[in-house]
Amino acid sequence: MAPDAGETPRDQHVMPQTNRVKIFDTTLRDGEQSPGATMTHEEKLEIAQLLDEMGVDIIEAGFPIASEGDFKAVSEIAKVTRNASICGLARANFKDIDRCWDAVRHAKRPRIHTFIGTSPLHRAIPNLDMDQMAERIHETVTHARNLCEDVQWSPMDATRTEHDYLCRVVEIAIKAGATTINIPDTVGYTAPRESAALIAMLLERVPGADEITFATHCHNDLGMATANSLAAVEAGARQIECTINGLGERAGNTALEEVVMAIKVRHDIMPYKTGIDTTKIMNISRRVATVSGFPVQFNKAIVGKNAFAHESGIHQDGMLKNSETFEIMRPQDVGLNDTNLVMGKHSGRAALRAKLKDLGFELADNQLNDVFVRFKDLADRKKEVWDDDLIALVTQNDASQDRLRLKHLRVICGTDGPQKADIVLEIDGQERSVTATGDGPVDATFNAVKALFPHGATLQVYQVAAVTEGTDAQATVSVRLEEQGHIATGQSADTDTVVASAKAYINAINRLIVRREKSAPGADTKTISYRDAG
Repeated sequence: MAPDAGETPRDQHVMPQTNRVKIFDTTLRDGEQSPGATMTHEEKLEIAQLLDEMGVDIIEAGFPIASEGDFKAVSEIAKVTRNASICGLARANFKDIDRCWDAVRHAKRPRIHTFIGTSPLHRAIPNLDMDQMAERIHETVTHARNLCEDVQWSPMDATRTEHDYLCRVVEIAIKAGATTINIPDTVGYTAPRESAALIAMLLERVPGADEITFATHCHNDLGMATANSLAAVEAGARQIECTINGLGERAGNTALEEVVMAIKVRHDIMPYKTGIDTTKIMNISRRVATVSGFPVQFNKAIVGKNAFAHESGIHQDGMLKNSETFEIMRPQDVGLNDTNLVMGKHSGRAALRAKLKDLGFELADNQLNDVFVRFKDLADRKKEVWDDDLIALVTQNDASQDRLRLKHLRVICGTDGPQKADIVLEIDGQERSVTATGDGPVDATFNAVKALFPHGATLQVYQVAAVTEGTDAQATVSVRLEEQGHIATGQSADTDTVVASAKAYINAINRLIVRREKSAPGADTKTISYRDAG
């Protein structure tokens, strides 16, 4: 609708002139804060490389002061990343900020992200009144800017902060040198209309707001993270903070794949652009799911197993005639083949390499050899090996450095008594065997493992999903264990669900061993309890 005579449209003098939206990925920081999603150093480097290759603008690589391990991961990512800005998180104090700078300083484009909670509830945590907090913000942002040209500041719980005070502290941060102001919906409280109005209000009221970048960081507690982020962009935000698969605390964060594909598919009503190579989405989605131990739900938008599946007769008929009848984007747009091709026991190494390349996996020769051996073994047990079977093989955890390995398992089942498991484990190079019983074959197997390798871990999650269809389908099993505050996940796939369960359980134990060793006196450990910065 045209403005009244004499009225100047707001977005002519406040709205950003660019339609380029930066993608800020926080999978390695906020995503890793999901209970059980802790990644190893090598896994963090791998995910960072995939994010960089995909075209992410800013990678929030971690919280450097949290532990020596976090510091080393952020520092190494900063050194090896070619294109993206590398960001570290820091609380509003000089020690955090200095440690963050030490970690990111070697990046081609380093960024310090510092934050403090500004809502009434969060101001009570450090016991600061409004004036004291305003002074803290001025001092810490100034200190960060003296170290680094690119400084991001976040008022944690911004969506529940009084508007007058939010405008005041945002102005202080801008004057102190912040180049990006992130507005977090820390507890997933807001709705799209409010999200847009908040960004518009800040652009309208805060001096200098049109000279910096506003970012939006939304959580999905009410299922509106993607909608809230896109609404903020329409109001003038030009950076979206998100994670792969929506990984994050509680109900998760804005999903990178959702906002990026929404902008791509609905460019007619959202005339923005990102630098993301969308054909790499499926590969990194699968990898994050594997290393985090958080499987993607089948009906998840964009990356779910059923996102491009059609079973209804009407839908199938329409797809055969014109794929656009029931698909608003092509599978190839997100890195999927439009056909799910089958391979078998007569397929050779060259065919396997070509197939894996089509699926987004380029393996070194030694990796290919390992996968080829397991592929041949699977092909002997299955009539047909489908794309999803191959993906499960590639994404299984490397057990070459594990202290525990499964050598043999036999389970005896019956309806007239407890189930029995005979198991042989290789523990630190020596084979040991035992027979144990339990309430079901999986329980008996886990009891047998525990008898050979006693531990105090409790089973928090046990999840089974079929990789493909049919009675010979591979089952992917995910296990999450907790021991004295340490959480580890394990995952494995096999045509035998009990074998997959045993391998996943053993994998989780191996990861717990690593956590335990790192927390020993003198070793790397997370000693700081920190809150989500968004």
